[in-house]
Amino acid sequence: TGSGGFRKRKHDNFPHGQRREEKENVNPSSALMTSFKSFQMELDTRHDKYERLVKLSRDITIESKRTIFLLHRFTSAPNGEEILNESEVKLDAVRRKIKQVAQELIGEDMYQFHRAISPGLQEYVEAVSFQYFIKTRSLISVEEINKQLIFTAEDREETTNMTSNSHDKQPHTWSLKVTPVDYLLGVADLTGELMRLCISSVGNGDIDTPFELSQFLRQIYDGFTFIGNTGPYEVSKKLYTLKQSLAKVENACYTLKVRGSEIPKHMLADVFSTKTELIDQEEGLS
Repeated sequence: TGSGGFRKRKHDNFPHGQRREEKENVNPSSALMTSFKSFQMELDTRHDKYERLVKLSRDITIESKRTIFLLHRFTSAPNGEEILNESEVKLDAVRRKIKQVAQELIGEDMYQFHRAISPGLQEYVEAVSFQYFIKTRSLISVEEINKQLIFTAEDREETTNMTSNSHDKQPHTWSLKVTPVDYLLGVADLTGELMRLCISSVGNGDIDTPFELSQFLRQIYDGFTFIGNTGPYEVSKKLYTLKQSLAKVENACYTLKVRGSEIPKHMLADVFSTKTELIDQEEGLS
């Protein structure tokens, strides 16, 4: 124990000069140092790849959100086919970003980098399923989504590299599979966009779409209730928001059925907005 009552650490008994000499005597070419240098390079490479995937996931999220905003114009646009075509162009750009993610994950375990790419994949599922619902009035399956995420070498540089290797005559392909959890979370976020589509449809005088959306959201909600607490934590967390979206759409259908004949069409959207605010206040959301 020192003069101040503190216990001395063991390495305090060794002079600093001796520790410095030990560091200088370490052989940098020894097997141990070589192993640690290889570990350092491996960790640095992994961290750099993780950061690149985070940036790609952020770009995928941004472009997917822009596609969703574009699709919300479908109900008010004079020519909805142009909106769908433009949304397909945007989704193709998103898939090119996902192709870069697939190329980054060649030879890697995807689940080691899943947290880096999961937000982007969820937003992509939301955008694709929203477009698919507008086209077909049904829910796209995870198998159909994964079919669209199989890529081949198309640009000239990749084709040149392929032809230069005479021993490899098969075309290069990359694929990225959306996990069931990402699919469920993307579908859960889709319900919020469908609720907004319901309100905008009523504002444009379309009184049939809210009833279609009500039945569709009810089926999705019933499917999520079967999962219950057995699914991932994020799924049960979004189940409450899904229930709120369903309640707002059902409230819109109730208003249309009971008071639709007495409320002018151009005022229906304002009535729904007011009722939605009241529901949020009752549930403590606002």
